[in-house]
Amino acid sequence: MLDETVLARTRRARRIDRVLAERYPDARCELDFRNPFELLVATVLSAQTTDVRVNLTTPELFARFPDPAAMAAADPEVLEEILKPTGFFRAKARAVQGLSRALVEEHGGQVPGRLVDLVKLPGVGRKTANVVLGNAFGIPGITADTHVQRLAARLGLTDSEDALVVEKDLCALLPRRDWTMASHRLIFHGRRTCFARRPACGACPVAALCPSRGIGENDPVRAAAMLKG
Repeated sequence: MLDETVLARTRRARRIDRVLAERYPDARCELDFRNPFELLVATVLSAQTTDVRVNLTTPELFARFPDPAAMAAADPEVLEEILKPTGFFRAKARAVQGLSRALVEEHGGQVPGRLVDLVKLPGVGRKTANVVLGNAFGIPGITADTHVQRLAARLGLTDSEDALVVEKDLCALLPRRDWTMASHRLIFHGRRTCFARRPACGACPVAALCPSRGIGENDPVRAAAMLKG
């Protein structure tokens, strides 16, 4: 992490978030969902695959099994067949059926709106819980996924590789009301500009605030050609 005061780091983090808000005014959860249950399942399915792939898979899944009771009673082989395109389909089928059973047996078929309850569900960790709380219930949270962890480190906002520590570091730097959207903006930036292998530094709106600037493509024209979305 940069050798800077807590106040300086806080101001820099908030300025970064403001700049990213201007760059990505459409930042949002990129998983399609209509209710908390659909978002919970979609987020579990998004592990080790893309949101696009999940969005192509969930319409059939939810048409067949629209609620926890239906999914809990599903034939595992049918679930696996539907989920096969998402990868790790056997484990994912067990996870979504297990969490569905837990919702039916312990929460009356409803997705709970508390982190402490969500993380007790099979296959649900803090990252998934914060996605659901922030986007389905409006409860702010930092989603420390791989993009957020990577960008927080590159931007000098954390010196940890532990997701829980990264989450706590970012929560300490940003206003609580902004946690969910700040996560979306970092994820958008990681997917569209600050790539893992070769970031488009020459086209990055927060390059002047980034201690890692220059590690990627610095030519503005070539960097601009790398941008996605």
